[in-house]
Amino acid sequence: MTIILPVLADQLSLDLASLKAVDRADAVILMAEVMGEAGAPKHHKTKIAFLFSAMRHHADALREQGWRVDYVALDDPENSQSLGGEVDRAKARHNADRVVSVEAGCWRLIEAQRSWGEVLSDDRFLVSRAWFADWAEGRKRLLMEDFYRLMRKRTGLLMDGDQPTGGQWNFDADNRKPPAKGLVYPAPPQFQPDDTTEAVLALVEARFGDHFGDLRPFARAVTREQALVCLADFVETRLARFGDYQDAMVAGEDGMFHSQLSALINCGLLGPMEVCQAAEAAWTAGVVPLNAVEGFIRQIIGWREYVRGIHWIAGPDYESRNVLGAARPLPSFYWTGETEMRCMAEAVRATKQNAHAHHIQRLMVLANFALLAGIDPAEVSAWFLIVYADAYEWVETPNVIGMGLFADGGLMASKPYAAGGAYINRMSDYCRGCAYDVKKRTGEGACPFNSLYWDFLARNRDRLGRNHRLLRMYDGWDRFDPAEQARIQAQAAGFLATL
Repeated sequence: MTIILPVLADQLSLDLASLKAVDRADAVILMAEVMGEAGAPKHHKTKIAFLFSAMRHHADALREQGWRVDYVALDDPENSQSLGGEVDRAKARHNADRVVSVEAGCWRLIEAQRSWGEVLSDDRFLVSRAWFADWAEGRKRLLMEDFYRLMRKRTGLLMDGDQPTGGQWNFDADNRKPPAKGLVYPAPPQFQPDDTTEAVLALVEARFGDHFGDLRPFARAVTREQALVCLADFVETRLARFGDYQDAMVAGEDGMFHSQLSALINCGLLGPMEVCQAAEAAWTAGVVPLNAVEGFIRQIIGWREYVRGIHWIAGPDYESRNVLGAARPLPSFYWTGETEMRCMAEAVRATKQNAHAHHIQRLMVLANFALLAGIDPAEVSAWFLIVYADAYEWVETPNVIGMGLFADGGLMASKPYAAGGAYINRMSDYCRGCAYDVKKRTGEGACPFNSLYWDFLARNRDRLGRNHRLLRMYDGWDRFDPAEQARIQAQAAGFLATL
């Protein structure tokens, strides 16, 4: 009896549940590069190259462990270019009567997997879909902080018995420093492409040349061994200052003190607990401060697990939610970076070059602008999924629809994460040298974020005016005299007309 074990591009872990569920002698692992996944939507060139190279290297690692691997390359002339088609072909090739796969991270693929055969829970996450649904059932508010504290207790990370290490659960108030002068931002490790990666790069150039983003230079980690080097480098060189400056932005410094491990974790080359334990060990050894380690661990066992849970309980229509009725098309500068707003230009440039931007660039620049400008959430969500190497439906959709755009009406966030130019000016150096004046609300050269912020509040007052976290903001709007309100709204309308 032969068992086919399909392994998806984000399941590159040697301890995958399906591998533990069968006898190795009976199994054939199927891995396939297909246009049905890489080309629809048209993912960032670097994202495709990263995953194809990581897949090919992972296939070699599996073979070294004694697994039979049936690998279908994109340019195989017999390739059906769909995962379902490749499962059917593999069953015929190997005369298999059973298929066992691990649940995918999107609704569409999970539905397809059920037609293939058995689908196992993905135990690389720290809680199952069913566990999160049980936790969420009956709660009036699905507060991430409540979930995070429970996860600390479940994992034992940064715990002294049943109490949090340091006497408090959350050090977020210590982690909001603007960039300081004279800081040096260590570059992450760079890896010379080997023959396998070079072959993938040539393939991507030939087949996906019209996709968004830069492909070269390509120096990403694509193996388990390289991923471990990246983890160690982050802990040793950047973690100590990650906490203080995790919300800061500096032009030309795309990584700063961030780990840049999310793509490696989300595709399976690193495990969530091992990265948290590495960070905790550095604190125990006395080489990094507690606020940095807690802030990093919260991102993994708190936020990452929480958004996945939200994705599954929200249902397959989550991406279509749009409670604020935003309908403006996505501006072209999200693809080109050609805008005089320096913060937007910098965030898009980093995205185009690296298939990566850190979380404040994503939330408080790119998503914030889309929120203020009333851009269609489905278009924004599709863009985020395409352009980032760490983006999969389960993580991208809640972060954009819920956190970034408040399109779910508050399922995730207690208020919209809306901000004017003052926030960006405080947390970055983007406003220096910008064509717009961040101190001006109206008039020639006024920062668009300022008028758009107040206009957003005004036009959504029926929906948001009773939100207790926005009362002070609406009080500020009401203190403007009618003439100033009219000028602000005219300024916003004039700018939006240029989009």
